[in-house]
Amino acid sequence: MNIETLKYIKNDPKRLFSMLGSKGLLNWMPDEAYVKLQFRLAMGYPLDLKNPKTFNEKLQWLKLHDHNPLYTTLVDKYAVRQYIGETIGEEYLIPLVGGPWKNADEIDFDTLPEQFVLKCNHDSGGVIVCRDKSKLDIESAKKKLNERLQTNYYYANREWPYKNVKPCVLAEKYMADEKGELEDYKFFCFHGEPKLLYVCTERNTERGLRTTYFDLNWEKLPIKRDFPISDAEIEKPACFDEMIEVAKRLAAISPYVRIDLYDIQGKPCFGEFTLYPGSGMRFIDPPEWNEKLGSWIVLPE
Repeated sequence: MNIETLKYIKNDPKRLFSMLGSKGLLNWMPDEAYVKLQFRLAMGYPLDLKNPKTFNEKLQWLKLHDHNPLYTTLVDKYAVRQYIGETIGEEYLIPLVGGPWKNADEIDFDTLPEQFVLKCNHDSGGVIVCRDKSKLDIESAKKKLNERLQTNYYYANREWPYKNVKPCVLAEKYMADEKGELEDYKFFCFHGEPKLLYVCTERNTERGLRTTYFDLNWEKLPIKRDFPISDAEIEKPACFDEMIEVAKRLAAISPYVRIDLYDIQGKPCFGEFTLYPGSGMRFIDPPEWNEKLGSWIVLPE
């Protein structure tokens, strides 16, 4: 970690707190106390768990109280493949081209194709996209993956489904459209019903990632969370209706889940389940959408 990164973390209390948590230095804190303090640092106001109303607050409540054992399978990017095959069919999976490996040093790069994607099964961000194997810094890739494999993703944000995932590395087939991109469609589902989605575009451009929200009639919504809204015209995918059906079939497992899908040559393809997007600690603009999204999550009495 370089000096600039350390300065950045030092000036961001929530990021510093999460970093200490991810290093295991705050394991002594009970989950509820940890989440309350982290939420206060991130959002600037106290977390109301007795009467949660907003989307962010209710995600914290679900994180602490909705412990369906199935969730550990759903967040495991390797174990979930069998679940998807049994639930909607293996044709919706991106093919594997290698793995699983318990250690990145086990990877035989000579046997991998010229293009591939390496990812850890147990975290968020442990991804290496290889578009040209001859240019890949193999030692750097192995170092990054091995560092990720030593981290229990649960401790940073107390997202308990990750706690008991057994880490490994997978190699997936490299997928891209005719523009060399892979746009993903992230459906917000409430009690088994997709309500809206956002589309990730311009990920590999100078402008940087854009996330644009739509309702299920493909009308643009004014929601902004982590990234700017794209000003480009985004076409509805030809397989959009099938995407909605796939999301609906997968979403019944939780009061809220985000179902991430890709459009691969006109066919929906599964990306991942996301139970707590942004760990429920992202500002939503305009703020009334935080309450509106929250109203669609009905918590038990």
